[in-house]
Amino acid sequence: MTPPRATGRPEIRRDGTWIVFVRHLDAPVEQAWAAVTDPRRLERWIGTWTGDPASGSVAFRMTAEEGMPEEVHRIEACEPPRLLRTRARGEGLDGQDHDWRLEIRLAEDGGGTALHLAQFLPEAAWAHSIGPGWDYYLDRLVAAETGGDVAAVDFGRDYYPALVPAYEQRFPLAHRQP
Repeated sequence: MTPPRATGRPEIRRDGTWIVFVRHLDAPVEQAWAAVTDPRRLERWIGTWTGDPASGSVAFRMTAEEGMPEEVHRIEACEPPRLLRTRARGEGLDGQDHDWRLEIRLAEDGGGTALHLAQFLPEAAWAHSIGPGWDYYLDRLVAAETGGDVAAVDFGRDYYPALVPAYEQRFPLAHRQP
């Protein structure tokens, strides 16, 4: 296995800074959509959800990290099999409550699907922590979808803190503490 790389890049939108990741899946867009929306397929790489999406929200729990609380995600846009946008309220890296906005866009790409995952960053410097986490989860997604060993994708060994310097370069801190 090649060592993981930092793949998130900054994107400035009207509402602030987002971190954006791209992965290619060797599957039609409908199968890629199922990989990021079907609770049984999601569970293989990140977590699962319960509830009725038609109600406008679902309860999501990350199962790859022990002790993660369930979060209610409001569904802001759902256009199968191309776009999913959600928002959850939760504690940020500063200990305060923030909106956690996620966006997944899927597009046909060379016989497969390009998956674009974006997350709004309440503070651009949070990319140093959030970036390695999404690289980890998206690599788990690729492993799950290609029949790879999802358990071999090791966060502590390969992603954090190993990828932090790359994210520090892409998302400079406004000021560094001595």
